[in-house]
Amino acid sequence: MSTTTQIPDPNHPLLSFARTYTSYFTPEVSGLENLPTSGPALVIGNHSSIYWAPEVWITFMAMMDRRPKEPTFGVAHEILLRAPVLGDSLRSFGVIPASQEAATAGLKDGGAVMVYPGGDWEACRPWTDRGRIDFANRKGFIRLALKLGVPVIPAVANGGHDSIFVLSRGERTAKLLQLDKLVRAKVFPYTVGLPFGVAPILPQIPLPASVHVSFLPPLNWSTEPGDPDDQATVEANYEHTVDTMQTELDRLRAANPNPVAEGIRKHVSGLPGPLSGLANLF
Repeated sequence: MSTTTQIPDPNHPLLSFARTYTSYFTPEVSGLENLPTSGPALVIGNHSSIYWAPEVWITFMAMMDRRPKEPTFGVAHEILLRAPVLGDSLRSFGVIPASQEAATAGLKDGGAVMVYPGGDWEACRPWTDRGRIDFANRKGFIRLALKLGVPVIPAVANGGHDSIFVLSRGERTAKLLQLDKLVRAKVFPYTVGLPFGVAPILPQIPLPASVHVSFLPPLNWSTEPGDPDDQATVEANYEHTVDTMQTELDRLRAANPNPVAEGIRKHVSGLPGPLSGLANLF
């Protein structure tokens, strides 16, 4: 498989939608200077809030802003790419299948490729684990980076998983429905919220949590090619990556322990006249 070099289109209809959508989550981006302005780069993020996933759009648009004339790719589950109309639109926006082959092609095109190793497993983790990085021991991105010798830049997000209350991943339900065989999914999440109360997989209205994405410097193990078949090296680099990202997520949560209140405060402070004073209540 090869990718078509994808230079961001500032007039793409999805971009306008994404900026409007993510404004609900009053996004903040820091450390973007750590992302190289050209050349291949593997951007690793932590995934949140099931289908809402505001951090994905925020991170992807920040990459486009940083590298306006360079190819930018994001990986997505094949379910999305197979969807009528939506799939074609996503592909034209630089979205590629979540596979080693597609990511390799994107990096060899000189692109910045955004991946979420934890996938649906991390995105559907219980709300009580919202402050935890959980890549489910998936190390494919480590092997890919070692093989190609590309810099790995963590993009750590805080706030998105505060926006929706996930009760359970629903692993037993997923197994019963044989979703792993049907759509390569091991989760069938149960949530609580509006308008459905306690419900499986249905899209509850997310709370307006403020989302902060922090780009970190390239991980020191990723600047030179290595042996992707050396299990000890792969394991050590995986642990280093997760520990580094967890440390940053802990820092972000300490700075903003209540992203929902912060998001409401930001929205209220933007109201006209004396109404903006209500922000002091949050």
